[in-house]
Amino acid sequence: MTSRIRRSTTVRVGISALGFPFPAPTGIVDYSFRTPGREASLGLAAGVDSYGATFVEGDAVVPLSRDRLALGIGGAGYYESYYNGTQGYYHNAAVSLRWTPSEVIEIVPFWHRSEGYGDEAGPIFIASGNGLPPPVRRRRFLGPEWATYRGSAINYGALAVLRPASGWTVRAGLFRSLFDDQQSFSHLLTDITPDGSANRLIIADPPIKIASTSGEMRLTREWTGDEIRHRVHLSVRGRDRDRRYDGSAVIDYGPTRLTARFDVPEPVFAFTEQTRDAVRQWIGGIAYEGLWRGVGEIGVGIQRTDYSKRFVAPGLAPDRISNDPWLYNINGALYVSDALAVYGGYTRGLEESGTAPDNAANRNELLPAILTTQRDIGLRYRVGGGMTLIAGLFDVRKPYFSLDAANRFDLLGDIKNQGIELSLAGNVTPRLNLVGGAVLSRPRVTGEGVRLGRIGRRPVGLAARRLELNLDWQTPWVDGLSLDLSASHSSRIPATVNNLVSIPARPNVDIGARYRFRFGETAASLRLGVNNLTDERGYELRGAGAYDLFNGRTFSLFLSADF
Repeated sequence: MTSRIRRSTTVRVGISALGFPFPAPTGIVDYSFRTPGREASLGLAAGVDSYGATFVEGDAVVPLSRDRLALGIGGAGYYESYYNGTQGYYHNAAVSLRWTPSEVIEIVPFWHRSEGYGDEAGPIFIASGNGLPPPVRRRRFLGPEWATYRGSAINYGALAVLRPASGWTVRAGLFRSLFDDQQSFSHLLTDITPDGSANRLIIADPPIKIASTSGEMRLTREWTGDEIRHRVHLSVRGRDRDRRYDGSAVIDYGPTRLTARFDVPEPVFAFTEQTRDAVRQWIGGIAYEGLWRGVGEIGVGIQRTDYSKRFVAPGLAPDRISNDPWLYNINGALYVSDALAVYGGYTRGLEESGTAPDNAANRNELLPAILTTQRDIGLRYRVGGGMTLIAGLFDVRKPYFSLDAANRFDLLGDIKNQGIELSLAGNVTPRLNLVGGAVLSRPRVTGEGVRLGRIGRRPVGLAARRLELNLDWQTPWVDGLSLDLSASHSSRIPATVNNLVSIPARPNVDIGARYRFRFGETAASLRLGVNNLTDERGYELRGAGAYDLFNGRTFSLFLSADF
């Protein structure tokens, strides 16, 4: 979902999940929809960065009937230029309506399409033995230029709200999502040695399609007294997703070097029969929320899900897996004082675990849904002067998927991740805003593979420590001028299943300046940013034992105006 139809994104976890029915163990990603307002408006934006990437965006609201019908339209075009020297082109467009035929009904249909083409496939680096690949110069694409991505994504549907009587609300949504990769490639440099020799693989995919229909209907009843508010939610959700993939053609171009140009003619690919899978899922649930002013709040929910996946692969008999677990949550907060609240909760959920990565023998295979749990307890303290401190202990448990000895991306054990999460946010002064946080954890893999010494105790891709600091300062020298800083630090990240290779600990600092001004009745904003200020180098993880370059220092300039 791009910003054509998405206004903002909020992750609700811990105490922020209170007041949100049916939370999930690792958080709910809550999208705020860009609903057309009642006033006519036009927003334009354009930008460029030091790599040469450029974009233009435009969004407008057109009232069609006073307070009853409004049209939202938008579009954008992007030329992308990346850290590895590749480039690509993208554009998107969206249309939405807000129709309020009466004071108690609101209906918002929408349509959105995104297109990508000419996006070159940069290499993924896979080292030989237990080490990282040698350093590679950024911004140097050596080919092939014909290995480019072409695809589209479409989302359309409608949101509706009905308030038939005082205290009653019906919310409904129906969505259709289509994902069509007409052409895609993976470019792997494998068996890389310290002197820069490697083996080159190009994997071409036939058209890959995903189609999903999903929806929810939720009935909410609310009772509000002088001190206590009760809410009860009844929800039914469902989805129907079909996927066609695999059938790829793999060409081994043999030995090469990391610095060698690769410009052979595009071959004719011999694709094979594709794999198909279908997911069907229904979820029914009931949830209760209670708020007692000055005392506390509580949320309780229970859901039953019916999940099934049918899998048809070439040369194999059709297979089917199903799961129908009970899912539940209980969370709450006690207001010890006006400044201090203590909270805690337990959540059990079922979530998708993604697909196997490009460097796996079962590349692109859809992994099974997994049961996950989260326990957390903590406190929220309003320090005063607009600052809020949150400190919490958490325990998250889920199955562990990674590469096995046969290079299949499969279930290897379980992850138990325990730790403490800290955040401090608010206005330090009327001009200085701060958002800071830290996660100090102890992620561990458990299971027979660990006991037998086949896999390491640390899960691939999880850092034990993450620190974040964001500052925004409105300067007293020039009205409308603000300066901002974003700094982060991650401890080393295990990069292989045996834990013998890690991405080193690395800081990252971004700085920026924004100037808000007006010309006539138009509000405008000019922003200058510098990402990776210290030009940190090295690799980022793209799956167990697979790496990509870390983005270099870039300068960006954006201009936006609202008419």
